[in-house]
Amino acid sequence: MNGKGKEYNYKGELIFEGEYLNGKRWNGKGYNKNGNIEFEIKNGNGKGKEYNYNGELIFEGEYLNGLRNGKGKEYNYYNELIFEGKYLNGERNGKGKEYYGNGRLKFEGEYLNGLINGKGKEYYGNGRLKFEGEYLNGLRNGKGKEYEYNDELIFEGEYLSGLRNEKVKKNYNDCEILFKGEYLNVKRCRSIFNDKFDKSIFEGNYLNGKKKKYKIMAKKKFFHK
Repeated sequence: MNGKGKEYNYKGELIFEGEYLNGKRWNGKGYNKNGNIEFEIKNGNGKGKEYNYNGELIFEGEYLNGLRNGKGKEYNYYNELIFEGKYLNGERNGKGKEYYGNGRLKFEGEYLNGLINGKGKEYYGNGRLKFEGEYLNGLRNGKGKEYEYNDELIFEGEYLSGLRNEKVKKNYNDCEILFKGEYLNVKRCRSIFNDKFDKSIFEGNYLNGKKKKYKIMAKKKFFHK
């Protein structure tokens, strides 16, 4: 779209009128479902709002050269906030927060070119911490920690392309080590299991997640199914 034009939702209600440049709103005014002016854009710059064709708000924030730039917020089809943070050239860039539909925090951290990059934290639906660590291109990469739904630390170590990698540093259950060893794409390679009595019950190698060579180091009463 280039030049003068108007946009309507599926009900035939006017939502924008003005000028376009290379498909972007460049100069004009935006309207809400009641016909009132809600924003104005000049030369592709200023604060604005975006609606879907049902007339539902999907974005509100700042624009530069017709693209999302600066602070902004995104909404789902139920008008629930799902993201708030900074944008650059139309993509999420900088610090931001994602939310579940119920308004509870889902993620907070850093973004680059629309993807999670840098440090961040993930949360369960109950608001408790699920993961904290480093990301690259939207996946866990680098150092990180995972937690159970009840705040129990279950893994601390290195990640590669979203999967656990290299040596496990800590894995606790009531402050007692249950597993220590090495992971390769989540499958265990070499490991030692300890039961709650601090008795070693297995030592050996894993191949594709299954025990290969091993020796038993405790009485049967310490084994767990």
